[in-house]
Amino acid sequence: MIVFLLFALGMYLLSVLLPFGFFDFFGRLPMAKVLVIIAMMVGFLSLLPFLMKKTTVDPTKPEKATVLITNGVYRFSRNPMYFSLLVLLLAFGLILGNAFNTIIAAGFVSYMNRFQIIPEERMLLETFGKPYKEYLSRTRRWF
Repeated sequence: MIVFLLFALGMYLLSVLLPFGFFDFFGRLPMAKVLVIIAMMVGFLSLLPFLMKKTTVDPTKPEKATVLITNGVYRFSRNPMYFSLLVLLLAFGLILGNAFNTIIAAGFVSYMNRFQIIPEERMLLETFGKPYKEYLSRTRRWF
């Protein structure tokens, strides 16, 4: 969550400090609202199976996972929680109205892949073995 907040802060600072890049179009703010709703729904649907199976949702401790969850939204994305944060960043970028915020959102994806998701996947592969390897082969990382 701290990483998400830092990227959101970066987006805000960019929109305030960069004297160009502002964009506007009809429906920009309603589109941002729709993205927030989508992010909230995906976030909720990605947390629910973890809570129902009573396993950890702490991304810093994947070794504490007791159940491999591959159903629900996890059929479509291995990382729907991170995807929901990305969609929130995109919505925030629309609200701020600076086109260069898409670069920061792309930076979020790059950072999460390298420093969060890949280490998580290594740990989950050690924990769950072949079933997780099969899951990796049939389900996309983001969407």
